[in-house]
Amino acid sequence: MMIQFNPADLIAILPELVLLGATCAILLVDLFLKPAQRDITHWLSIATIALTAFFVWRGAPAVGEGVSAFNGMFLHDGISVVLKQFILLTSGLSLFYARNYMRDRALWIGELYLLILFATLGMMLLVSAGSLITAYLGLELLALSSYALVALNRDSAASAEAAIKYFVLGALASGLLLYGMSMIYGATGTLDLARISALIGQVEHPGWLAFGLVFMVAGIAFKMGAAPFHMWLPDVYHGAPTAITVFIGSAPKIAAFGLAYRLLEGALGPLSGQWTLMLAILAVLSLAVGNLFAIAQSNLKRMLAYSTISHVGFMLLGFVGGSPAGFSAAMFYIISYTMTATVAFGMIALLARAGFECEEIDDFKGLNQRSPWYAAIMGISMFSLAGVPPLFGFFAKLLVLKSAIDAGFLWLAIVAIIFAIIGIYYYLRVVKVMYFDAAADDAKIPLPADLPLRWVISLNGLALVVLGIAWGPLFDWCNRAFGV
Repeated sequence: MMIQFNPADLIAILPELVLLGATCAILLVDLFLKPAQRDITHWLSIATIALTAFFVWRGAPAVGEGVSAFNGMFLHDGISVVLKQFILLTSGLSLFYARNYMRDRALWIGELYLLILFATLGMMLLVSAGSLITAYLGLELLALSSYALVALNRDSAASAEAAIKYFVLGALASGLLLYGMSMIYGATGTLDLARISALIGQVEHPGWLAFGLVFMVAGIAFKMGAAPFHMWLPDVYHGAPTAITVFIGSAPKIAAFGLAYRLLEGALGPLSGQWTLMLAILAVLSLAVGNLFAIAQSNLKRMLAYSTISHVGFMLLGFVGGSPAGFSAAMFYIISYTMTATVAFGMIALLARAGFECEEIDDFKGLNQRSPWYAAIMGISMFSLAGVPPLFGFFAKLLVLKSAIDAGFLWLAIVAIIFAIIGIYYYLRVVKVMYFDAAADDAKIPLPADLPLRWVISLNGLALVVLGIAWGPLFDWCNRAFGV
């Protein structure tokens, strides 16, 4: 099919063009900077993300409307706008949290910013995918950038091991996803997601569709970190520099939601009776594996990694009904999780210093005695992840549980509640260590002199309280995106 160029298409993709152009400009500028001038790259990158977010907001389509560009390969609708804004927000937060941590370890290099910006571009393309080609292009741009970010600390054996595992398993998952896409293409004869959905009832070999669906769900589950495709996640979270873990543990989860929605509902919606059951099984496995294995962890980053698996299981509760209300609740949940995860991982990066990673749970002993404010911020993030009212995470859990019950999956909601109660234990253990265990010494924690970092993580933590009290406008925004 010949793709005809329409100048109006450039308006739809303007935020991505701005991000790409600015990233290339930062690449050139950084070549001429000395290490002592790296602040220029830092602030230019943050300004780029802010400018891109402005163009996403200015170009937001009216409620119920959407724009299709490049013959349907790129979609600009309410769903992509919400997802892009929070991808950009969490990517920007990751840059703030990375600066001091990476500088202390001689890893404060231009490649850090460029890889995060290119990964952000891949995520923006991914959530706007209207074609299998666009989805795969965005996914691989994100994946290749992520592999390099994990391996950024070349002197660390743990980072190298994590990067190799991530690359090998990521390549396997990409192969599964691509094979599933090829089967869907072979059955329908088109790469356009909307056309695939329209042609599903007319295919000559429905078995090909079922075969392709299984492989696509497996690939999506890997990218999300859902059990039993979670093997890479604890090792990557643990082995990567903490500043990189902040990024990998937040924004890509939003992009994974976008990937799942575009491929499953956008292309394979008529097969929802099949893939909702698959996702229900994945949800149960993720809730069980994530919560039970997290209890046994003494390393906070590994504990949060298994916690992520359980939260992916909760997010999948919104998918099992295959309804707009369920997708809206799932979107709200993944936004809640990423906003909370940035605080939890960001606190580890904040308290770490040269020669001390502060990633063991015991490293937080007596934090309240030494820094009451940051103990409170960390406590807020733990309670929000646990789903304690009135914090952000409580209402997110409540809404996905309601969507599962409304869809007729009462048994799944009961299973999720049971495992959520189990999960409270390991979050409370961190709070107990901070408030009730004695510190190794009474000296104050030497906090970084990076004042913007301290302000940002404080505001990020307080936002969990504010959004817990006033969650309605954000949920209404998610509902409008899906036409609920």
